[in-house]
Amino acid sequence: MFFDIAILFVALLIIVFSAELFTNGIEWLGQRLELSEGVVGSVLAAVGTALPETLIPIVAVAFFGREHGAEVGIGAIAGAPFMLSTLTLGLCGLSAFYFAKKGRRTKELKLNEVVLGRDLRFFMMAYTAALVASFAPADPVIRYVIAGLIFLVYPVYLYQTFSAEGEMGAEPEPLYMTKIVKLESKKLRLIIPQVTIALAGIVGGAYIFVEFIQNIAQDIGFPPLVLSLIVSPIATELPEKINSVLWARNGKDTLALGNVTGALVFQSCIPVAFGIGFTKWNLDTGTLLTGAVAVCSALVWFLFLKQKKLSSNLLMMGAIVYTVAVALLIQLDIPASGGHGH
Repeated sequence: MFFDIAILFVALLIIVFSAELFTNGIEWLGQRLELSEGVVGSVLAAVGTALPETLIPIVAVAFFGREHGAEVGIGAIAGAPFMLSTLTLGLCGLSAFYFAKKGRRTKELKLNEVVLGRDLRFFMMAYTAALVASFAPADPVIRYVIAGLIFLVYPVYLYQTFSAEGEMGAEPEPLYMTKIVKLESKKLRLIIPQVTIALAGIVGGAYIFVEFIQNIAQDIGFPPLVLSLIVSPIATELPEKINSVLWARNGKDTLALGNVTGALVFQSCIPVAFGIGFTKWNLDTGTLLTGAVAVCSALVWFLFLKQKKLSSNLLMMGAIVYTVAVALLIQLDIPASGGHGH
């Protein structure tokens, strides 16, 4: 048990260190390619960190066929948005609030409403369609058409995000690789290795973390429902959370939130399309409920954003919504896949 906890701590350190490298590297990649903050946060960072956990269900379904793969896959696919839209955004708010108290940043969130509003709009559209698809007839043709349409939402989103006018972010801290190799931070031959090493560290660290936290939870005797609803998804989504905390600390709020809202769009299009096309996609009550909470949360954030009233205090409510929803599911003993990524 002590050994497991020690390994867990090491894995967490690896993730945090890698996330520092990643956020720094990806900002420099944005500078080098002259991309707006919207693209850097909502596409590059979001896809970079969401990809590992997204590959799990896709690989499960592709290699282990419809039956076994579907069990692993649906939970991971359907559950991720619930946590991202509530707890992870809540953590962004908490970070901004905490670091403002510490005098590291201002209390006001500096947000690009256009970028984040676009993300939330696309997410609500794709994910609502995915939840409704659960009630569609099981006819393969209908399923493939729905899957195809949801999949195509993402290229449209990418086109709009890349073609939108947006400001480049302020120049970040010097690239960490320049401490080892004495070249300037804008060199791609330094940026690419740093981002690659960082991603490898994030994926490796997250894999070890999820593995060992499950061992510990089973040793303590956590009920499987609590494990699949709370422990595993929190561990699996850790990279997004840490990236966002680091960006919120530095007052880069569009990057901090875009990292999460961009992951929401990606998660609700690509893996969901696979789920609808290649599994039965009959979501259980708990998963449908958490899905509904995710869409409603996104709608609330969207409306406050449009009014320019989205604050760190308000975002912190996301964590409360998450806690209440999970407590209700456990109380009602509703089985939910809850984003169990492994």
